Amino acid sequence: MKVLVVGGGGREHAIIKKVKENKSVEAIYALPGNGGIAADAQCVNIGAKDIDAIVAFATENKIDYAIVAPDDPLVLGAVDALEAKGIPCFGPRANAAIIEGSKVFSKNLMKKYGIPTAAYEVFDDMDAALAYLESAPIPTVIKADGLALGKGVIIAMTRDEAKDAVRSMMEDKVFGKSGDHIVIEEFLTGPEVSVLAFTDGKTVVPMVSSMDHKRAGDHDTGLNTGGMGTIAPNPYYTADIASTCMETIFLPTMNAMNAEGRTFKGCLYFGLMLTPNGPKVIEYNCRFGDPETQVVLPLLESDLLTVMQAVTEERLSEVEVKFSTGAACCVIMASEGYPTAYEKGYEITIPASRAQNVYVAGAALKDGKLLTSGGRVLGVTATAENLPAAIEKAYSYVNEIHFDNAFFRHDIGARAMKALKEDK
Repeated sequence: MKVLVVGGGGREHAIIKKVKENKSVEAIYALPGNGGIAADAQCVNIGAKDIDAIVAFATENKIDYAIVAPDDPLVLGAVDALEAKGIPCFGPRANAAIIEGSKVFSKNLMKKYGIPTAAYEVFDDMDAALAYLESAPIPTVIKADGLALGKGVIIAMTRDEAKDAVRSMMEDKVFGKSGDHIVIEEFLTGPEVSVLAFTDGKTVVPMVSSMDHKRAGDHDTGLNTGGMGTIAPNPYYTADIASTCMETIFLPTMNAMNAEGRTFKGCLYFGLMLTPNGPKVIEYNCRFGDPETQVVLPLLESDLLTVMQAVTEERLSEVEVKFSTGAACCVIMASEGYPTAYEKGYEITIPASRAQNVYVAGAALKDGKLLTSGGRVLGVTATAENLPAAIEKAYSYVNEIHFDNAFFRHDIGARAMKALKEDK
């Protein structure tokens, strides 16, 4: 069986390593992949947003199954285009991927179907937005409508910060067309939880919960990033909360998308806030999270490709989706200066014994050497029977890996450990 994976980061590497476990897989192609992924798949220099080239490659190479991992190609209709050529895919079609592609759409969906989320207002006129902010509760959250590489959200702690955020999005176009429409919403408080879920439009199967660490520095300081590490499971996400989320968020979201004629098939990501008034949706993503995937998939005991095919064929209820009762920790090793300016081209050394624990996000192969080529470079993951052991192992692995200019947080999992102690 020939499998194609669209994308080229740590998330895609995690997916590829898991798909490789299926004995029927004879070849995996990554478009475009990266220097580290090249150890586990055949990388093809076709960009993830080049839909025409992706479809041409898939048809010419008689691909049996395609996995479209990143948000951009999903929103652009990669799944629609591949399916039109008879190639089965994992991932939502464009009309369902809008749940991430437009924050205005997702907020309006939640309001229409009574799915708990922050109170909000939508604006397409800057002056109206600025006028609203004169009396809006502060802090507040400003969101660009469209995709913005995960950076289109600003938490404004003062009225002036909120107004500056509106101007930067709507007047300065810092996020391009994504800022033509904006959402101004209520600032929620409480622990955050990420829950990825398989859904075929009929059944929702949540994966193990996780906790991301967005800030660049220890103790949640510094700039927001794409994620500096994750742990799973998230100790704040109890069995009772999981049951509430299934009843009030997960199933209602699947049913709402069906009712809108936008059946969602693939991985639906729920970014949740456990507020004093119960769980609420902060955001939806139309795909596996990054770096959440790097702790969730290592705990998956079922065969990933089998589950994905069941989603595609709308028979998810017929397959077992089983996760380990253990824990996982992923520490991101990044380039000093990330998420702003950073240097590239430093050689990465990974002991052979650690290769299975490393997901490569930003690296290139040159003359047989693996060199840094991005901000987030590696995700180093360990699994163990419990969270303390997983954290300890992950950091011991980090200490075995080297590249000049590397930096990482030293407190991934500390918040979760505190929650576990408070619970006792």
